[in-house]
Amino acid sequence: MRDNKDVENTEITLPIEKLVYGGSGLSRHEGRVVMTPFVLPGETARIVIEREKKDVLNGRVLEVLEKSEARTTPLCPVFERCGGCHYQHALYPAQVEMKKDILREVLQRIGKIAAPETIEAITGEPWGYRNRIQLHIDGQKVGYREPGSHTVVDTSECPVASPKLNESLRALRRMVREHRFPRFVRSIEFFTNEREVQVNVHETMAGQRVARTFFDWLEQELPGAATGPIDYSANGHKFRVHYRSFFQVNRFLVGALTEAAIGGATGNTALELYAGVGLFSLSLADRFKQVDAVESVKMAVEDGELNAKRARKLNIDHFRASTEEFLTGVRKTPDFVLADPPRAGLGPDVVKELLRIQAPKVAIVSCDPSTLARDLKGLCEAGYKIKSMTMVDLFPQTYHMETVTQLEL
Repeated sequence: MRDNKDVENTEITLPIEKLVYGGSGLSRHEGRVVMTPFVLPGETARIVIEREKKDVLNGRVLEVLEKSEARTTPLCPVFERCGGCHYQHALYPAQVEMKKDILREVLQRIGKIAAPETIEAITGEPWGYRNRIQLHIDGQKVGYREPGSHTVVDTSECPVASPKLNESLRALRRMVREHRFPRFVRSIEFFTNEREVQVNVHETMAGQRVARTFFDWLEQELPGAATGPIDYSANGHKFRVHYRSFFQVNRFLVGALTEAAIGGATGNTALELYAGVGLFSLSLADRFKQVDAVESVKMAVEDGELNAKRARKLNIDHFRASTEEFLTGVRKTPDFVLADPPRAGLGPDVVKELLRIQAPKVAIVSCDPSTLARDLKGLCEAGYKIKSMTMVDLFPQTYHMETVTQLEL
């Protein structure tokens, strides 16, 4: 391996082969991989090498010499500085196709799995879709952090955030300019149903607590601000959501995601893993005689129980337990298992238990193609077959993607 001094600050001109998961474009220089953000496949760019890590060169674009037809002007003035978005320089239809290509590549590289010939895509409005944002504060600067940094990029508007969240951003910007703002507050999370805004002080210096007077002031600046749970309407139901309870962030595609996850599944018994507040459970209850919903977060379990009660879904039983712990006690095979794990995926222990239980149909809702590939490898090697795969684009303008995989034994 060369010494870093041999390559750092070197300027080179390279063709971009493809985009990879994480948002960067991949090219090659003298047998080594070069990763460069904010480029597109087929482009030729002049790049400066900034650092080397594990024999991978990390570059920064100086100039795009040959531009892709998919390139467009970013909507956000702080794009490339803010760490929130990665693909605003690409036309939206091209973003969708590139994500499907990335999904295929990750499945093959990590899982040694050939993706289905057709990967369906479910898309929605690519702007103003987020119902949750976390804003960082540094002095009078309010916004998101630069990639790989604690530096706050001052942001006056976020084009991927909903109108109510942009109203929240403006209110916070006004407040930080006043002397009474508590300077120890470092980040605040907002979650909205477009009428109310759930406020969670996410980070403070040395764990200092914020006085009630701050939230009273915020309620004056931001109509609808609330520190407790709020109700979120989706799939014909109302879901109570606490600040520690997970809920999908794309306000336009919740229903489409639910339909893709459940598909045509029906039967006597369904098992939902990582159930959250019951987004999928309430719809499963319409198609199965009995639904068991498993969730480890106490507030989310309580929300799920209330949501089922309000929807009069008496055929749902809720269990507060880790998925691994719960599955070890399962002795009867359910007709259908739906799992919506966090970014870490199912993991080998859960895969092992699913293989023991052998449900005839399993659906996995994944937000990380790398861990999905790992989990599918274990399931497919032991007898499951991929029936269909759908890329649900819950995160336009970013490299993140949601994938729904339907499996049959």
